[in-house]
Amino acid sequence: MRRFLNPILPKSLRAEGVTIPVIRLHGTIMAQGSPLRPALSLASTATLIEKAFSVAGAPAVAISINSPGGSPVQSRLIYRRIRDLAEEKKKHVIVFVEDLAASGGYMIAVAGDEIVADPSSIVGSIGVVSASFGFQEAIKKIGVERRIHTAGQNKAVLDPFKPERKEDIEHLKKLQLEVHETFIALVKERRGTKLSDNPDLFTGMFWSGKRGLELGLVDQLGDMRSVLRARFGAKVQLRLITHPRNWLGRPVGQPGIASSLGGEMAGAAAEGLISAAEERAMWARYGL
Repeated sequence: MRRFLNPILPKSLRAEGVTIPVIRLHGTIMAQGSPLRPALSLASTATLIEKAFSVAGAPAVAISINSPGGSPVQSRLIYRRIRDLAEEKKKHVIVFVEDLAASGGYMIAVAGDEIVADPSSIVGSIGVVSASFGFQEAIKKIGVERRIHTAGQNKAVLDPFKPERKEDIEHLKKLQLEVHETFIALVKERRGTKLSDNPDLFTGMFWSGKRGLELGLVDQLGDMRSVLRARFGAKVQLRLITHPRNWLGRPVGQPGIASSLGGEMAGAAAEGLISAAEERAMWARYGL
């Protein structure tokens, strides 16, 4: 509406300066969150991304990332949606790293034509990890017998209630290497000759934003407001793109957000506690 009214308003009332849409992609990345702890996925971010790239007259889209990673599939789907829309709408994408863009978070970050990081932020962790627990000794102590029946000899590989088998671990390692190769290829495609030849670059190691600049993982150090003001002028306007909210102030149309405080919320409580512990562990890996 503002762009239609601007030409007929007195100069003192006109909105001047470029408008830059801003998306905040904060949290762990997984296909399905919980009602209490929504996660980043293509389903939960697609509407925001498409809305940001639809802002008429905006020469760029700014994306704020703060994520320890998670699902490699969802990370790549979000990355792909950003790149597809950037090319379709002819928009420049500037990614800003806040505390953390690691693993899948960094995979999303390379969707940017530029990556700007705070000097003290953490970037990298270009690798793949799988984590679980072994409960076979615990169930013996409490007198529980594990019963599992399968059709297919490999249907129950890496069962946490059974001792690990060498062949199962080898299979998992091969799978991880394939996912890792896809990650490496994507980073090389997007960062190209900017990357240094540091041998630790693709080992899963992570660095500060300052060191990331030296390694070619980021393009510039700074914060969103300062960089955008320097790029587009002091009157640049940042428009935060958010999900619409219902009359209770809760986001609507976002998967993983419960619409009531009744049975659905109560039923997800136990699952939410486990998810919270796993999420906390992901952030703790980076000292956050």
